[in-house]
Amino acid sequence: MTSEQVIERLKLDGCRITKQRRLIIDVIMNNDFNSCKDIYYQVAEKDKTVGMATVYRMIRQLEDMGIVHRIDTIEVVNL
Repeated sequence: MTSEQVIERLKLDGCRITKQRRLIIDVIMNNDFNSCKDIYYQVAEKDKTVGMATVYRMIRQLEDMGIVHRIDTIEVVNL
């Protein structure tokens, strides 16, 4: 799925497409990440006005729409 397809789906769901949302979508759709914080840091490098809560809300919305799938990872530490 492309960024433009995601934006069209959001519009169909009645979501207003702001500059910040477009940036977050572009970063998510065009990069690989290990965590939501990684996404936030990449977005913040491009626009310092975007808050972490905005990124998390956008990720949650994309997850609810079935566009992204968030997984939790657990690492076993050998003592």
